[in-house]
Amino acid sequence: MSGLPTCSAPMQTSALHKAKHRFAVAKQEPANLLALLLLMFFAYLIVAPVLSIATDAFVVQSGDEMRTHQTEGATTSYYLSRALTSRMSQLLLWQPLQHTLSVAALTVFFALLLGVALAWLVNRTDMFGRKWFATALIVPFMLPSWTFALAWTTIFKNRTIGGQPGWLEAMGVTMPDWIAYGFFPMVVILVIHYVPLVILIVGNALRRFDSQLEDCARILGAKRKTITLKIILPLIRPALLSAALLIFADCIGEFAIPYILGLPVNFNTLSTSLYRALDSRQSGVAAVVALVIMLIGIVTLIIDMRMMKEARRFITVGVKGQMERTNRLGIMRVPATGLASLFVMIGVAIPLITLFLSTIMILPGRFNPENFTFDYWIGENLDTLALHSGILFTREFWDAVWNTVMIVGSASLISGVLGLLVGYAVIRCTIPWVGQFLKQVTFMPYLVPGIAFAAAFLSLFAVSHGPIPALYGLPVLLIIALIAEQMPFASRSGIAAMTQLGKEPEEAARIAGANWWTRLMRIIVPIQAAPLATGILLPFISGIKGVSLFIILAIPATDVLTTYSLRLIDYNYDQAANAVVLMIALVAWGGTVLIQRISGTGLAQGLES
Repeated sequence: MSGLPTCSAPMQTSALHKAKHRFAVAKQEPANLLALLLLMFFAYLIVAPVLSIATDAFVVQSGDEMRTHQTEGATTSYYLSRALTSRMSQLLLWQPLQHTLSVAALTVFFALLLGVALAWLVNRTDMFGRKWFATALIVPFMLPSWTFALAWTTIFKNRTIGGQPGWLEAMGVTMPDWIAYGFFPMVVILVIHYVPLVILIVGNALRRFDSQLEDCARILGAKRKTITLKIILPLIRPALLSAALLIFADCIGEFAIPYILGLPVNFNTLSTSLYRALDSRQSGVAAVVALVIMLIGIVTLIIDMRMMKEARRFITVGVKGQMERTNRLGIMRVPATGLASLFVMIGVAIPLITLFLSTIMILPGRFNPENFTFDYWIGENLDTLALHSGILFTREFWDAVWNTVMIVGSASLISGVLGLLVGYAVIRCTIPWVGQFLKQVTFMPYLVPGIAFAAAFLSLFAVSHGPIPALYGLPVLLIIALIAEQMPFASRSGIAAMTQLGKEPEEAARIAGANWWTRLMRIIVPIQAAPLATGILLPFISGIKGVSLFIILAIPATDVLTTYSLRLIDYNYDQAANAVVLMIALVAWGGTVLIQRISGTGLAQGLES
């Protein structure tokens, strides 16, 4: 027993030497310091806002002292009880929650039903024009979701909320409220928007599916129905579940469509309930609603990540072989092509044509030649109260364009650079927990729906904290919020790019005497130029058509194109609003094509990745 202390001393000394050696090695690796700095930066930029809004739900807010009978800053359960159990809870939380879940559930069901059918037709059959449809069918996912909402109101709007009538109403066809607004049109539009996502995810699974499994089943006498239910569906089940969960999570935080189609008839979802709470300065209740949205989003996407791990069990056995073989549709080839064509018409052609025609009509729904004009684009001295010229001659429009380019462009450029640096730090960092923590922190905004993330930023930056001044109303708040929101995509792009780059080029430069900054600028950045460009353009396209962050954080002085168009809608200037939306769609399309050129991938492959 007396020998134990003398034995443990050398062991402790050895452990100490190893720790010192690891520390000395870690100091020599610049990526470690970079990872630590980035980790602290994103902890403040991403984690702190989420913690701030979580705190707001349990702390008395300014102006609520009389309601709560407590002093400002005191701990309270008032907001929680008001949102969950009070007489107002039905309007504040439970009814919007019911609406949100029902819309999301039906959207998932019908999007999967139609998306799987179209994915199978495009990837596994001899349908006419397969390659063309592979691109055309996913265009609706590129367009802002509220493009379809505006096209819907242009056609089906009735006189319930006043303003200009829809085309059908103008023609004498009265539209009931359930068609013009609320639950039904929201589900229809969300299905159109998310079917392309199902086509991408499930189509990818179908392309990787080994057709030799089907051959074996046919040889054993299995019928087509049995092959579909017993072989194909089980093997693509992870893709189906992933698509369903991603659509569900997106629907929970969707704001623009409920704002346009639900808010006018008091059909509130969680996102519009949050917006109304903030608009009426009920920040404590808004924090509770935001926490509910976050919780649903986090739980849904955690399930999705588990499903992705589970997907590793579903690996088809065999070689690629005859995977490209297609099923012959026979007499069903024409109807199948017709179904795909109908979706392209409803999801792309009709909305865009409708919006364009609405921008050149003086009175809606009248197609006689004298009713057409380009005044809402290039006219002057218009007979309206606040819009005196066409949008191309309106200062507010160009101010919104400048704000969009400056705010979204700056955020996208910074996001792309930071994403590449995060990728470098995660892959090169020799301290495992730091790299993993940085990877997870930069992914965190993906777990929080945009409307809740905007509320979190408003909670943290609306007032000054120490040396950080109040930023509300300043463009810098929108820039940093966009940077944080886009980091999941930018960081994953950077990590993927750095994973494919070995250490050899950098090591060679190190031996030649190049310092870290020189290695970064002369070797890493030039080699990763294409991924860097994609990492900048993807956030730019997403930011151009984004609504949730801007509707909460922007003020008229910092209007971007999306908020400017929504303000025009509020003023019932439908023609001008639709013109702005078309400009946004054009920019989004152009940016996507540019990404294709830079990355060298087709549209479907680019969006799929």
